[in-house]
Amino acid sequence: MTGFSLLDLETIVAARANASPDESYTAKLKAGGMPRATKKLGEEAVEAVIAALAGDKGELTKEAADVVYHLLVVLHMAGITVQDVLDELQRRTAQSGLDEKAGRKSD
Repeated sequence: MTGFSLLDLETIVAARANASPDESYTAKLKAGGMPRATKKLGEEAVEAVIAALAGDKGELTKEAADVVYHLLVVLHMAGITVQDVLDELQRRTAQSGLDEKAGRKSD
C-alpha cells in the first residue's frame, strides 16, 4: 500500500470504533473501555520488545504495527489526535532531548 499514513489509519480507527462490537475489533476494544484497550497496548508493546531483543526483524515489524494500531485506538478513546502527538513531537524538536529532560521538574 503506497502512501498509507498514520492519518489514514487514524481515520479507519475512528470509523471502526463506531461500528458494532460484533463486527469490529476496534469497536470491541472501545466497548471494553480504557482498561481493556490499554492492556492490549501494553501486551503488544511487550511483544515488540521481545521481538527486538530476539533480533527478529519480521516479527518486530508485525508487533510494531500492532503497537501503532493499539496506540491509535487508545488515543482515539482519549480524544487525542495524531496531529496532537505530531505537534508535541515538533515542539520537542525545538531543543535537544537532553536540554528538554534537564528542564523537567524532578519528582
